[in-house]
Amino acid sequence: MTHWMTDSDKPDDQSDLAVKPRTKPKRPPMYKVLMLNDDFTPMEFVVHVLERLFGMSHAQAIEIMLTVHRKGVAVVGVFSHEVAETKVAQVMELARRQQHPLQCTMEKE
Repeated sequence: MTHWMTDSDKPDDQSDLAVKPRTKPKRPPMYKVLMLNDDFTPMEFVVHVLERLFGMSHAQAIEIMLTVHRKGVAVVGVFSHEVAETKVAQVMELARRQQHPLQCTMEKE
């Protein structure tokens, strides 16, 4: 004789199991790295920083540097929290070593 299991026949540890819909893993928040204008840091140094630390071409670096100069601030990249934090620290350290007051910061996108 065949006996079909009903919910009451299932062991307790299986009766609470439910199929959960698959959800996409959330993308971690991204952070904008911002460079701020000042009246003392040479434009050539800013271009150098953008090329060296952000991998920009010379033309890209000049364009961003001019945006910083004209508007007072520019986004120089968007990264994960850890990468953005590292980039900001690298810019600040390089500027400090060269005795420039260049400021760089980050904010959540």
